[in-house]
Amino acid sequence: MSDDDERPSIRSGRNFEETYRLDASEPGEFLIALGEQLRDDDELTIVGDDWELPFVFGEPVELEVEYEGVDEPELEIEVELPGRTYESGPKIK
Repeated sequence: MSDDDERPSIRSGRNFEETYRLDASEPGEFLIALGEQLRDDDELTIVGDDWELPFVFGEPVELEVEYEGVDEPELEIEVELPGRTYESGPKIK
């Protein structure tokens, strides 16, 4: 059995949240891989050490950039992908 077969898949009807503290290069690689999936298709799969999350998304995608420069500067980048339902139909390419 491969690692992929052992990794539980997060499916609809469940909530999931995971937080990581990493060196900047690791989320950089994650964002590159995520960006390539967003660019190339309307489905993506995010994989953790012991889980995977397949997701079919619709449009529009919401991108929020927030900067707080007082005291301890912080930059937050959030991407919100709406799930595509059967009613919303396939993405037209």
